[in-house]
Amino acid sequence: MGQIIDGKMVAEHLRKGIAEEVNKLKRETGLVPGLAAVLVGDNPASQIYVRNKRKACEEVSIYSEEYKLPEETAESYLLTLIEKLNHDEKIHGILVQLPLPKQINEARILRTVSPLKDIDGFHPENVGLLVEGNPRFIPCTPHGVIKLLDYYGIEIQGKEAVVVGRSNIVGKPVSLLLLHRHATVTICHSRTKSLGEVTRRADILVAAIGRARLITEDMVKEGAVVIDVGINRLPDGKLAGDVDFENVCNKASFITPVPGGVGPMTIAMLLWNTFSSAKNSKGF
Repeated sequence: MGQIIDGKMVAEHLRKGIAEEVNKLKRETGLVPGLAAVLVGDNPASQIYVRNKRKACEEVSIYSEEYKLPEETAESYLLTLIEKLNHDEKIHGILVQLPLPKQINEARILRTVSPLKDIDGFHPENVGLLVEGNPRFIPCTPHGVIKLLDYYGIEIQGKEAVVVGRSNIVGKPVSLLLLHRHATVTICHSRTKSLGEVTRRADILVAAIGRARLITEDMVKEGAVVIDVGINRLPDGKLAGDVDFENVCNKASFITPVPGGVGPMTIAMLLWNTFSSAKNSKGF
């Protein structure tokens, strides 16, 4: 059986380091990093995520504000709120929780967040900087994936990496990060033919397509490193990743569980981006 990659433990280790850095910044400059989270509607998963972010901010002494808006909120109201937060000196990071209700244009909202406070790294300017290999903010989940690989001493350079999923939030940015670290990268998606043939080539396999247990044992090369970004709720209410963990773990050299793998890393990297944004805002 492969070694389990413990995202909870790594995230805790990173959070301790972030708390030390935040307190040092406060002591030396009086600056307190601030995060504003905006949640529109009552998506249960989003509510849990925002609650966990607030708790994590408290743990590392980052100031946080939360804006919970009703499902029927008008786009114009949300745009006004974001502009207000763009100019609020207490706030260094703005996070608009996705998905947004259908009456709101997601792309317009993400473009309105100041690129200097866009700690998710979704603004077109920040996407461009990431493509260049000179990122201002690295999207949190992809950044967490790379941090896990580094923590466990997993070599990226020269390896064949396959990413299953091409979303702007995970698939594309994690592919770029692996490319910047000199992996040979293939991106698969719902239209890829003979998916198993492609995934079996992977030394590092990242599953981020949002389909429970799609990646089965026969689709994985012996000794591959398997990173499961998926979180899917099964009919019985339990959580499952995009990988059939029970069987794939017999073949993988390293594997992330769901939950407790990539998930905790996302929030840790969000805290790091908020701290970095505060520091950059004053040129420290």
